[in-house]
Amino acid sequence: MNQRFRTWWQPRRGLAIAEACIIGLVAALSAVFLKVGSGWLGTWRVHTTHLLPAWLVLPAIGLVLGFLAGWLVDRLAPEASGSGIPQVKASLANVPVTLSWRVAGVKLLSAIVAIGSGMTLGRQGPTVQVGAGLAAGMSRWVPTSPDHRRQMIAAGAGAGLAAAFNAPIAGVLFIVEELLQDLSGLTLGTAIIASFIGGVISRLLGGGSLDLNLQLVKSSSQFSIPEIPFFILLGILAGLFGALFNRGIIFSIKFYERLHISLPLRVALAGFISGIVVALLPPSFRDNTGLRESLITGNSHPSVAAIAFAAQFILTLIAFGSGAPGGLFAPSLILGSCLGHIIGVSELYITGVGSPTTYALAGMGGFFSAVSKVPITAIVIVFEMTTDFNLVLPLMIVSVAAYLVADKVMPGSLYEKLLELKGITLTKEVAMEGALSKLTAKDVMQERVETLDAEMTLEEAMQAFARSHHRGFPVVEDSKLVGIVTQSDLLKIRESTNHTFHDRNLADIFLKEIMTSVPMTVSPIHTLSNVLYLLDRHQISRLPVVDRRKLIGIITRADIIRAEADHLNGENATPKLRPEPSYIVYQTRSPSIGRGKLLVPIANPETAGVLLQMAAAIARDRHYEIDCVQVMVIPRHSSPSETQVRTAKSRRLLRQAEVLAKKWKIPLHTQIRVTHDVAQAILETINEQHIDLILMGWKGNTSTPGRIFGSVVDTIIRQATCEVVLVKLGKTPQSPIPSPQFNRWLVPVAGGPNSPLAIKLLPALITLGNDPKIRLIQVFKPSELKPDMSISEQAIRRLMRRRKLSSTVVALPIQANSVAEGVINLVETEGYDVVVLGASREGLLQQAIQGNIPEAIASGVESTVILVRGAMQK
Repeated sequence: MNQRFRTWWQPRRGLAIAEACIIGLVAALSAVFLKVGSGWLGTWRVHTTHLLPAWLVLPAIGLVLGFLAGWLVDRLAPEASGSGIPQVKASLANVPVTLSWRVAGVKLLSAIVAIGSGMTLGRQGPTVQVGAGLAAGMSRWVPTSPDHRRQMIAAGAGAGLAAAFNAPIAGVLFIVEELLQDLSGLTLGTAIIASFIGGVISRLLGGGSLDLNLQLVKSSSQFSIPEIPFFILLGILAGLFGALFNRGIIFSIKFYERLHISLPLRVALAGFISGIVVALLPPSFRDNTGLRESLITGNSHPSVAAIAFAAQFILTLIAFGSGAPGGLFAPSLILGSCLGHIIGVSELYITGVGSPTTYALAGMGGFFSAVSKVPITAIVIVFEMTTDFNLVLPLMIVSVAAYLVADKVMPGSLYEKLLELKGITLTKEVAMEGALSKLTAKDVMQERVETLDAEMTLEEAMQAFARSHHRGFPVVEDSKLVGIVTQSDLLKIRESTNHTFHDRNLADIFLKEIMTSVPMTVSPIHTLSNVLYLLDRHQISRLPVVDRRKLIGIITRADIIRAEADHLNGENATPKLRPEPSYIVYQTRSPSIGRGKLLVPIANPETAGVLLQMAAAIARDRHYEIDCVQVMVIPRHSSPSETQVRTAKSRRLLRQAEVLAKKWKIPLHTQIRVTHDVAQAILETINEQHIDLILMGWKGNTSTPGRIFGSVVDTIIRQATCEVVLVKLGKTPQSPIPSPQFNRWLVPVAGGPNSPLAIKLLPALITLGNDPKIRLIQVFKPSELKPDMSISEQAIRRLMRRRKLSSTVVALPIQANSVAEGVINLVETEGYDVVVLGASREGLLQQAIQGNIPEAIASGVESTVILVRGAMQK
């Protein structure tokens, strides 16, 4: 039954056609509602100027309605800012940009308010995003494939454009030429159906785009061969001014960003300025529809057209740069008609022949083509709106010339440039190049690597192989690759008659004695062809990827095959969202003389002292340098590199670390970073400074839904490329002096991959106590009569091998229903000061039926808890 249900819901052609019909209908109704709503609000705005002074009314309405439009977008759907076409284009390119009913609804309402406030923005761009958002929301009802969903979103966008212009063919062409660039049968079919229905419904409900007197336009338009040079001139001017217009859009957006004010205030400011300027212009400029028809029909004086061109040009830059919800299509058409009218009147004055109406309409197509870089769509839009065949040749000449000139002056799509300002880059892979010569080891390698420690015994290594499906492991020492060991190496040792190992116990043989100490490796920049050659040449199945001896990944034959298949399928071309990086506003550096680096993010002055004591103890034991970072968070609308911050308080906290490092003679580097996201800033520091271990504090609980330890800590655990030590401080004196309560240490051991890391950390940390005592425990079910303590015994031997360890170490079994229960009960009854847990990334973050074990222990006891996760990447 379930199988038949899934089969029935598969994205068949009939289902796609039905979806396209509904999408076209809903998009048309939305376009008509947008037209009627913004028109009613605009009429009310103009009417109020007859009752009150225009210099008072227009700026006030622009300020209030602009703030309202910006507030709706900022609070309810930030994705609804601007024209909306860049967001649709990004979503169709598989960038994680939200398109939904919520976005469509907010876009619809905010665009009505913004356009009705008097800002010179168009409603055609918003209808594209509204149609796409409605289609995206509808596609979630049906369990279809991602490709099917993209086709429906594209159909919704085309239907929105078709309904806005009453131009179904233009809606289809816009999808093919700008958005999806797909000519498959299903895409064309759904796009044609949705656009046709959108255009027809819009026309039936009075959603016409320009409201022109078409009979007057047809009787006035004409074309003759001698006029071709003037049309070419018009195309060149449209291309130059279109490129200048695009540059102005980019400049305006950057200018508003430098103001460091919220979106509602930016849109309110744009509405206020627009109201002042329009109030100073003649009354005819308050009605864009009447002004546009007057220019097209040739009833305006050239000076009026020139003033209208300058005013529309400047006001559109002011309005669009603020992030107001509105498009550029309508302003482009008005600017083009102004420019065409001026050239047409000039040609009529020089030659005595010609029609300013033809030039105005051709100029519309030319300027639209120069701004949007879609010449075919521009030609078809104007033709469909006028249905005048006399315009075809002039439109083609002007639109193509404008496109060529604009693309020469400012190459590339304006929408892609707008996306780049938001940190989104749409890349297109060249299909002609093979993955083996194009991709590198860093692109394909598995970043998460399971490793074995060089101090591990042969018996422990055999247990690790038994628990894993891997046939070989890299061997590391202090995160540096020192060798590699395989199953065949272990078998040779067990079967060997060599007297070096024959008479020795497996628990006394260490990996560093049997490993291949100089393994074959590759660097991150090796191409896949080089990697494959080395795999074949040496007949091996895997190669470690190292950067300055630090292990950063591993690559196998299967990884190369998968990369080649993904490349052929185009999956490597998926663009990624790039957040704005953090910015360093303060930094000190010490001599780089350590064997590695330890990072300590500090934020709370009350706990910074103890955390720095722990970091110093580990750094002194491992001969590490310490990087101490203080992160300052700023609002999203501000740029980290441009925001002024006060660092006096943070520098005082860093000086505490400098005093401690000087006392223990440890190299210390400090920095203060400004960022939108704390976790991102920490991860950037880890990557930039090649950190080997990060030690950070945790408050002991989180109220963030869906998080185990909290947003920042969870992100670090998932993505940090180094060893992670997470500390929840208990009730200890908060001072830089070593705490006398760090004397009784409890270490649960279970044989996992990170238990040895926790054991390895102990000799450094126990120096914080006066007379430390260590207890290793294994938790067993009450049903187990004779518990196996071999893991605890191995841990004791590993501890005793460490130099200068004179502490008391005891290993005892504990019976409990769960690990968390056993540890918590033992801490409460016997009063341990510190609990040290070794846990993998999955162990730290996985939510099981009985809860998360490390989190349950950390939040269930009042003692200090230290969680250790090995250097296994995402």
